[in-house]
Amino acid sequence: MKHVLIFSLFAVLLSCNSKPENSIKEETKPEEELALNQPLLNLEEANRLAELPLACVSVEYPNKLGQTLGGNEDLKSPKELHPTFYGCFDWHSAVHGHWSMVSLLRQFPELEKKAEMRDWLLQSISKDNIENEVLYFHGKHNTSYERTYGWAWLLKLVEELHQWDDPLARTLEANLQPLTDLVVERYLEFLPKLNYPIRVGEHPNTAFGLSFAYDFAVTVNNTALKALIEERAKDFYLKDANCPLSWEPSGFDFLSPCLEEAALMKRVLPKEEFVNWVDAFLPQLKDTAFNIKMGEVSDRTDGKLVHLDGVNFSRAWSLNYIAKDLPQFSHLKSLANKHINYSLPSIVGDSYEGGHWLGSFAIYALNTVD
Repeated sequence: MKHVLIFSLFAVLLSCNSKPENSIKEETKPEEELALNQPLLNLEEANRLAELPLACVSVEYPNKLGQTLGGNEDLKSPKELHPTFYGCFDWHSAVHGHWSMVSLLRQFPELEKKAEMRDWLLQSISKDNIENEVLYFHGKHNTSYERTYGWAWLLKLVEELHQWDDPLARTLEANLQPLTDLVVERYLEFLPKLNYPIRVGEHPNTAFGLSFAYDFAVTVNNTALKALIEERAKDFYLKDANCPLSWEPSGFDFLSPCLEEAALMKRVLPKEEFVNWVDAFLPQLKDTAFNIKMGEVSDRTDGKLVHLDGVNFSRAWSLNYIAKDLPQFSHLKSLANKHINYSLPSIVGDSYEGGHWLGSFAIYALNTVD
């Protein structure tokens, strides 16, 4: 009996010390390896990430409409309300799912499923469908619909189309023009009325919405929108100092309020002025040993908790943008690499809660790596 007890105790100890075969891959890697390995958006990775928008843009349910009902006549299916952007769980995720397709096709014309993606884009972003999308925004109760996160992604989609040298892009850009004009008009109307910036780590974040809109304005040479964003960014943020980066992330952030703000100010300020500003705003960034721990997801089937994979990607794109053309901040690139490499292995083949949107965040973050 004594020998049996000893053997049983040994077996239990051996079992406790062994690692499960399905342990999360990125969590077993040392931080040094995550930082030094530069992530690449090559054809293999592009084919892998292309599966995410393809798997959701035509999936109508489950769906979070975010709708204000004015009467029984508003009770329609997602596809009836939004004939282009009805998939991927919500309107804004459908928009950046379309952006993902355009971005990947523009960079990798030899994608395995290029024909399927091109056919979908032509069918989805049709003139009639976009006219119906515009009608929704003109509804009495919809003036603030998707303000400003969905607006920002719509302009990012148009910016990507504008830069794509392909006849399909010209057709899609023309079809989208009425909705593009409406969103630009909404920005021009809303920004002068916004007295205070929204600094949360989710959809309404003002700095994020302004950054994407600013990129669009620069690309298409919309001088009115560009000038207004420069003015409002300075109104909101020029006097900011000592941003509490150590407080981030909150429980289900997918944006970094501090880093999104810094990336916006990098866009709108002259280089020397930005360096002085960021030295007061985030003085720790100039330290070559600067580090922030990645956002850790405890449950990727939880639609809110999986946001923390997004914060890793959005931190990365902000860090890379801050470091661009500023050698004194080049050390931030390895920190960006670490954040991308931590979350990238988990998003394909994972739950729909993350899969319906995280591909866009990963692609955009990878696009900022140089």
